Amino acid sequence: MTLTTLISGAQSNIREATIRAAIEADIAAQGFLQTTALILEGLSDGKFESAMPPGLDIKRIAPGCFCCIGNLTLRVTLNRILRKAPNRLYISIADSAHLPQIRSFLSRAPYDTLLALTTDLSCTR
Repeated sequence: MTLTTLISGAQSNIREATIRAAIEADIAAQGFLQTTALILEGLSDGKFESAMPPGLDIKRIAPGCFCCIGNLTLRVTLNRILRKAPNRLYISIADSAHLPQIRSFLSRAPYDTLLALTTDLSCTR
């Protein structure tokens, strides 16, 4: 199963700094970088990718609520990532108001047998 963490917060640079810190903690705990994938909501400023260790599978989704658009974009991106069966997945979303709906979506078939959801990370600054 892929260990999966949802990260929410209005500012993408703060969400991405939180993800970077979590990946650094993963590396420190394991001694190496496990296969890790990221689904990031929002456009890149180019700084995040250049500051990350090589080998990450990073996918960006245009800004917009995943569950309000029927989860189609998230589903397609997630299915593509899960074909590679990463050990770790971080999903970054801007609006924490819909976290319960997204967690529910990720907890149902077929994702219930593919993902192990962890505690959500909320970015407030």
